[in-house]
Amino acid sequence: MWNLPPFEAASRVRIQSNWPALVVVASLVIANSSPAADIDFTRDVRPILSENCFLCHGPDDGTRASELRLDTAAGLQSLVDEQPVVIPGDPGASLLVQRIESSDLDVRMPPPDSNLTLTPAQIEIIRQWIVSGAAYREHWSLRPLTTPSLPEVSLPEWRQNPIDAFVLARLEQEGLQPSPEADRRRLIRRVSLDLTGLPPTPEEVERCVHDNSPFAYEQLVDRLLASPAYGERMAWDWLDAARYADSNGYQGDGERTMWPWRDWVVDAF
Repeated sequence: MWNLPPFEAASRVRIQSNWPALVVVASLVIANSSPAADIDFTRDVRPILSENCFLCHGPDDGTRASELRLDTAAGLQSLVDEQPVVIPGDPGASLLVQRIESSDLDVRMPPPDSNLTLTPAQIEIIRQWIVSGAAYREHWSLRPLTTPSLPEVSLPEWRQNPIDAFVLARLEQEGLQPSPEADRRRLIRRVSLDLTGLPPTPEEVERCVHDNSPFAYEQLVDRLLASPAYGERMAWDWLDAARYADSNGYQGDGERTMWPWRDWVVDAF
């Protein structure tokens, strides 16, 4: 331990001991500075409930401690002992807020023995979500597939496919103009890195630069999509999420027999 002068040591202790309070205050300021309308259930509220509440009030029948579910719109709009779980626009009267803010340990949620506690910033996010109307949206993966209408844009000639219309609409919303088309050398490098994670070879670059076909870019993309490297690149995120590795690491470094699953993920793409 450093031998600090008494005054300097005391100052450091005071500064360090005040850090938690500063963090809480900063979190509350950040939370309060965001308009309630900016709070999105899926992005902001659901992760808080998932981390702290879904074990007992989520989708798993095996761990659910009561009939109340906080992962569905019906659950959030239900009554518990004739009291609404969430009252849009009124967080103080909402049972959800009352329980997570309660000073009564027999009532507070999550219960003390769960070792889970919502931070003041997280509670404020839930309150602001309720103030804004408590709009609930299903996770995007659970929504039915639809074909949205294309947005109106000021440069329809720039659009080459439906996706371009949405990109251009957002650019115009932000007051930006589309970037000019990249030259062939930059284009092949970008698309190769995006789709395969590998730079193109010098021969591939020259072939692309001197290809005068009007479908040169489409053919390049098709070739990259058909390459084994595309499947390997797309599988990265899934393998990383599962903490996949070919061996146990540097300590034991023993081989693992999970490679068939790795190959299955790669082949799926």
